[in-house]
Amino acid sequence: MTDPRAPLHAVEALIFDMDGTMIDSMPSHAQSWQVFARQHSLELDLDDLMRRTTGRNGAECMRELFQRDLTDDEAWALIAEKERLYRKLFGPIFTEVAGFKTFSGQALARGLKVAVGTAGDQDNIAFVLSHLQLPSSPHAIVGGDEGLPGKPEPAIFLEAAKRMNTGARACIVFEDSPFGIEAARRAGMRAVAICSTHTPAQLAGPHVVASVRDYNELMNSKFLENLHVATS
Repeated sequence: MTDPRAPLHAVEALIFDMDGTMIDSMPSHAQSWQVFARQHSLELDLDDLMRRTTGRNGAECMRELFQRDLTDDEAWALIAEKERLYRKLFGPIFTEVAGFKTFSGQALARGLKVAVGTAGDQDNIAFVLSHLQLPSSPHAIVGGDEGLPGKPEPAIFLEAAKRMNTGARACIVFEDSPFGIEAARRAGMRAVAICSTHTPAQLAGPHVVASVRDYNELMNSKFLENLHVATS
């Protein structure tokens, strides 16, 4: 595997996690877990659950919550219920992580490919894209309900790169969670830590090339201008 700590050159694609990275949705996810647990008469240590599940796919999350081996049908039905609660809560207050749309548009203008690599399911992806109204569709979208293991396994990011016909070494991942940062490392990709929900120390790693609160900070630092974008 190529060393992800090498200098930034020949960058072809940016892969964005969704929740907490593209959109400021994690407080609503946390609230929806609380409502869901209450409706199912479950004891919930919210901080512990978020630590164990953020970045994992829906079925994995439900098995962590219920602490038993749910069937796939049971697990996906339960996560669908939980995510309906989330969308109801977040829809009226939908907010992007500051500067995301502008930053992603600038990336496209510089000839970079853009992908979404999320543990979220197709309903949540459709919900987010319908609210964001991006001027151009991502080159690839990989969701957590496509049969791939969730983060920290690298499968979601590797599949996004594959769909863009781009090598892992040429991708930079944008992530807000420790599992996502680790998934990028395992994929052989460099990463930018979006510190909307965690501290830079919690998202540190030798492959992390920047740690920022939002995309306005990246744009102010001329992050895209300093990349060596691969040309055909």
